[in-house]
Amino acid sequence: MKREDFQLYFRLLAYLKPFWVRFVVATAAMLMVSGITALLAYLVKPVLDDIFFAKRVNMLYLLPPLVVILYFIKGVMTYTHQYQMSFIGNGTVNQLRNELFEHIQRQPLSFFDRQPTGELMSRIAYDVNMLQDAVTRVVTGFFKDAFTAIGLTIIIFTREWRLALMAVVVFPLAVLVIVRVGKRLRRISIKTQESMARLYTILQESIIGQRIVKAFVREDFESARFARQNLDYFHTRVKQTATRELTPPTMEMLGALGMAGIIFYGGYNVIQGVSTPGTFFSFLAALLMLYAPIKGLSGVHNTIQEGLAAAQRVFGLLDLEPTIQDRPGARNLPLISRDIIYQGVSFTYDHRQVLQDIDLAVRRGEMVALVGPSGAGKTTMLNLLPRFYEVDQGAIKIDGHDLRDVTLASLRAQIGLVTQQILLFDDTVRYNVAYGRIDAREEEIIAALQAAYAWDFVAALPQGLDTRIGEQGVRLSGGERQRLAIARALLKDPPILILDEATSSLDSEAEREVQQALDRLIKGRTTLVIAHRLSTVRNAHRIIVLADGRIVEEGSHLELMQQDGLYKRLYEMQFREEEVEEVEEELQREPEMFHKTGGAFHK
Repeated sequence: MKREDFQLYFRLLAYLKPFWVRFVVATAAMLMVSGITALLAYLVKPVLDDIFFAKRVNMLYLLPPLVVILYFIKGVMTYTHQYQMSFIGNGTVNQLRNELFEHIQRQPLSFFDRQPTGELMSRIAYDVNMLQDAVTRVVTGFFKDAFTAIGLTIIIFTREWRLALMAVVVFPLAVLVIVRVGKRLRRISIKTQESMARLYTILQESIIGQRIVKAFVREDFESARFARQNLDYFHTRVKQTATRELTPPTMEMLGALGMAGIIFYGGYNVIQGVSTPGTFFSFLAALLMLYAPIKGLSGVHNTIQEGLAAAQRVFGLLDLEPTIQDRPGARNLPLISRDIIYQGVSFTYDHRQVLQDIDLAVRRGEMVALVGPSGAGKTTMLNLLPRFYEVDQGAIKIDGHDLRDVTLASLRAQIGLVTQQILLFDDTVRYNVAYGRIDAREEEIIAALQAAYAWDFVAALPQGLDTRIGEQGVRLSGGERQRLAIARALLKDPPILILDEATSSLDSEAEREVQQALDRLIKGRTTLVIAHRLSTVRNAHRIIVLADGRIVEEGSHLELMQQDGLYKRLYEMQFREEEVEEVEEELQREPEMFHKTGGAFHK
């Protein structure tokens, strides 16, 4: 093994530290099993020579019960050893999986932009499971088989040192085979893990995107895509198994060559009277018993290689430091009392300039709307405020405090977020609304729902607050999901509020209901709004117009309409679209209107 492999493996073994007492118990049991195994091989000689050849009656009464007692103790110790190591292995994997998940949670959004969800699921589920064998089987198997092999080797050299030398001649060849197979197995294991990650990705995308799959009638396509990747995983698993299982028959063949020579030479010595049958069969029993631990040690090497392949991927992720985290000496951010200031802010994403020299001051209690064409940088600008991403140049300050100098927890505690893409968990209404304040009382949750105009439909649900709403709130309408998200923000009661196109995906009726809830949520808070429908931000204190990552216009709705600039063009274009939508909705409610117009509206 290379030096890096040793460092990687010792790092893995460090996770055994909390279980050291159990490990000591398991090791003691393991040593007893190894010692008893060697002793049983040693007893073959007195059993044959003293009972069958010397015909000593006292040994007939002594040795059989002794063998039974030894096997009973060996069984108890084997169970103790296996149970303790299983506990240690599962505990280690549990600890490592928790650490990996916690580490992933601390990564910035840019990390999740680059990493497919299926890849992360594979690391947490599949790769960590592979490490369980690397921890438990290797540690226990290595020491148990090593101690057993040492004890039996002592027996065979004690009985017949010449025959023992003949037996160990094949060991160098066995070691060569084990090393070569191990290297190949490690390469294949990495490919297997990568193939499994791709399979997880396809599975996750297909399940989440079922509405799109069905809408475009792509069930057969997705099934074929999954089948292709599953076949690729099948082939890599077959290669992995074929390589791993190559070691035992090779070891058996090498052992057979050594055994044939030993039987011939040992049998010749017994015939010539140089050795006794008891000595030879004691040697032979020890040698046959020695095969199992040697085979086990070869399997340990294979497991090490597979474990190291998984450890590389797991520790590679654990070693990835979050690019956004608290600086040393970061202070808690006091409650906002004055303003939020963007000071010469620039931001680049994937080598593309998204924001350039943004200067903006938002006073406490002010509502500021960000508008502009798609790709202008509106969402990015708001994502920089809670430090989902880090500014490249310039600074964002709250009451004069650079956000990079305060703790993330204290910053994000002051910010509420309601977006177009609402994330709800497959849990109860109570859990989803109280997500930002788990300790909230029921009356506070109900008050937040009432303020968000959501209590009426929640009270009508089968179990009320304790009704499970399904993954992504699938059992609710779009407007109901949005109002739950508003209730969640209301319960958190943040002084700063970010609304990212919170009504753009709703129809007019649902939008009116949600807008009522938003109006109540906004009251008394510093609010930054991105609006798809410009009509919803006409009452904002200020409207900021962005284009190509820069602020190109600023003012109230009336001021911007008088400037005859980008905002006016966007508004007039959208106003015409909204008029068309309103007429279409009216036609759906009263189809006879179409006939009254003589079909003039038809496109």
